[in-house]
Amino acid sequence: QLQLVESGGGLVQPGGSLRLSCATTGAILNNYAIGWFRQAPGKEREGVSCISRSGGNTNSVDSVKGRFTISRDNAKNTVYLQMNSLKPEDTAVYYCAAVTRLWGTCTLAGSEYRYWGQGTQVTVSS
Repeated sequence: QLQLVESGGGLVQPGGSLRLSCATTGAILNNYAIGWFRQAPGKEREGVSCISRSGGNTNSVDSVKGRFTISRDNAKNTVYLQMNSLKPEDTAVYYCAAVTRLWGTCTLAGSEYRYWGQGTQVTVSS
């Protein structure tokens, strides 16, 4: 069974950068599209970015376009979320999740994802 473990969260000042990693074990990573999600206190979970099994297609929510970049290294069984120009409103627990999809597609709909990591806290504050 696929397992996912996030890392790389922390405290950063506004305008700073972080790179989150999602390490996977238990299954072949390129069988899955991967999504990054976040949930801030008192708010609903939000799809942030997703990447297809091939890595050739990605999608992001408008609020992070131009600032966040999702990528994957199937050989290392790891997916990354590079977050630049961070804002206080990016503060949340970030989760990665996996879903079986057609080769070139991904989705930001969290309800479709079957496997989830435990989350990593990102705090953007001065």
